[in-house]
This record gives sequence, structure tokens and C-alpha cells, in this order.
Amino acid sequence: MSTAVPIVLAGARGHGRWHLDNIRRLQDKGVVRLAGVCELTPLTGDEIPEGLGAPAQSADFGALLDTTGARIAVLCTPIPTHTDLALTAAERGVHILLEKPPAPSYAEFRRMAEGVAKAGVACQIGFQSLGSHAVPAIRELIAEGAIGEVMGVGGAGAWARDEAYYRRAPWAGRRRLNGVDVVDGVLTNPLAHAVATGLALLGTTRAEDVTRIETELLRANDIESDDTSCVRVSTRNGPVTVAATLCAEEPGEPYVLVHGDRGRITFWYKQDRVLLQRAGRGPKETGYDRTDLLENLVEHLTTGAPLLVEPDATGAFMKVVEAIRLADDPAALPSDAWHLLPGENRRVVRGVDGLVAAAADTLALYSELGAPWALPKEVST
Repeated sequence: MSTAVPIVLAGARGHGRWHLDNIRRLQDKGVVRLAGVCELTPLTGDEIPEGLGAPAQSADFGALLDTTGARIAVLCTPIPTHTDLALTAAERGVHILLEKPPAPSYAEFRRMAEGVAKAGVACQIGFQSLGSHAVPAIRELIAEGAIGEVMGVGGAGAWARDEAYYRRAPWAGRRRLNGVDVVDGVLTNPLAHAVATGLALLGTTRAEDVTRIETELLRANDIESDDTSCVRVSTRNGPVTVAATLCAEEPGEPYVLVHGDRGRITFWYKQDRVLLQRAGRGPKETGYDRTDLLENLVEHLTTGAPLLVEPDATGAFMKVVEAIRLADDPAALPSDAWHLLPGENRRVVRGVDGLVAAAADTLALYSELGAPWALPKEVST
């Protein structure tokens, strides 16, 4: 009898393709078996990676869970659908890997988390960077006093997305769609890991750890949501300031930076790479492994291994999502602040790369760094 855990994947296109490939990797190891795919339009044969066979397909998620006997549902669907789909799985006793951000509002997040807890199923939130072995290693360095007293954490994300990125789905770049919250902004979706990872390094991942949130939300693109933003989260262990843009001049690897009074730690979280710099010693760079979050969820179910990213461990991140949701609509940058790169069909904000790095370096917001187009910050407590 196969011990492979049967899985249903909801949302197999776009980022869902990454999950298909990951399920294929784990299926080859005998850990899981792809039992079903939930998509509004069924996948064609050439959209299913070789080796995954012919999983059942249906647009009816609940029915698919029932007929396949799935033990785990991987949810990679539009943000506003997360809570209802997670609860559909939970009601059937099916465990969940839920893509980030877990929900578009704090109320929806609580409804999801409470429903899952009541049903007694496991739920892992898909912040892959929190599976990095660098996270506990950095927290240990901090606890040992390797960089002295911690003053705060900065995060920097200078990425590029072309105009087609905002046309890939009806909800892309939206704050609301048909009266429902979406909150698809740079800090809440593409660079959400910078926020969540910064909070994790400080040990302030729960909602009650957050005391104050300041936001500055702007956009160069003709969208409803923000593409060039910064946030400062005041926590019981110090501030976390993250600056991010999808309009970088020279896109680079995002990172978080722990500031101590005797040194600093830089973590390039997509690469699991850490640089320790401290007074009187040479710099030390270390690479780390990472635990895949689906694999961790399977281990949790089969051996009782602790879950890496439970819903409550994303409460502080969801407070940031809520502050962004409730903030005024992002301000359009003046037309002289950005230009179109015709070859790449994307908008570039002049000088933004330097501002993003400076914010992570100084824990200051764009307005405090003297950005000519910055707005007064909005504060939410």
C-alpha cells in the first residue's frame, strides 16, 4: 500500500506551475501523489508535468476533495478566494498549504484561522522563506549577542514587473474587485516575504507583537494598487522597515538586514545566503539549506514534526496587510518621476533603487529620506 499522501492542487497556472513542479519532485520521492487539480478550465495534457499521470480535474473544489480522498489541499488561487477554499477543505478534514498572503483583510484571516483551528486540521502558510534554515540560525546569532543590541530590521526589494504583469488576471494590481478586498500591492504580495521574514527575524510574528504601522503607498503604473511603497512596523522588539518597488532601475535580489549596535546581518532570503559583519572581525558569509513547506506539512502529518508557518505566525504580517487595506488609495507618482523602458515595456522610477536600499539601511521611510515625490506617512495603531 502506497504511503504517498494524496494531494489536490487548486490553482495550477501562473504561480501554481511552481507547485505542480514541486509536487512532481515530491511524488518522485514517494512522499505525495497528485490526486486532483481544481481549475476553472481543465489543464491540457502538456500543462501537466511528465510523471504526474492524469489527475482528476474539476472546477468544483469540494467535490474534487470528496472524490479523490485528498489529505492535503494546496491553495494557489486569487487572494479573495483563500478563506472560503481553506474552510471548504477544513470542513472535510483536509489539511492545507495556503499560498501567501493568507487573506486580503484581518477579518478574513481570523475567520480562516479560527475555522481551521475548530476543524482540527493543520494549515501551513506558504511563506517559503520561513522554511530557510537561515532564519533560526540568524535568531541564534542575535540571541548570542553576535551583533550587540538589535536596533531594528530593514528590508529592501527592488524588482521589475512589466505592464503585462498587471493584466495577467482580473485581480492583479487591484485593491478591490466587485466590492471584495484584494489588496494586491507590492508589500502584500510579490515582496510580502520581505515583510514576513523581517518580522520573523525579530521574533515578532504574532498580531499582538505589533504596536504601530506607518505606510507610504505610491504607484508609477496605471493600477489601483501600489507598486512603490514602504512600511514601518513598530513591534515590542523594535522597528521593521521595508521598502519595495516593482519599478527598479536595476532589479536585484531582495534582502532583510538586522541592525545591531556592534554589527549587522544581511539575509538574501531567496538565496538562503547570510552575511555577518561585525566590529573588529572579517565578514563571514554562509549558505543554508531550506525545508520545503509542503514537505514539512507532510512530515507534520506523518511524524508529528512541528509546522513551520502556522496561521498565528503570520498575524503580524496580516496586521500590515490590514493597515495597507485601510490606508488611502496609493498616490500616483508625478509623470516626471518615472519613465517607460520601451524594450521591456515597464515603468522605472528614477532613483528608486537607492531609496529602497537607504530605507533598509536607516529604517527611515521615503518621506524621511527626502524623496521628492513622497507623501506624509499614514499611521495605523
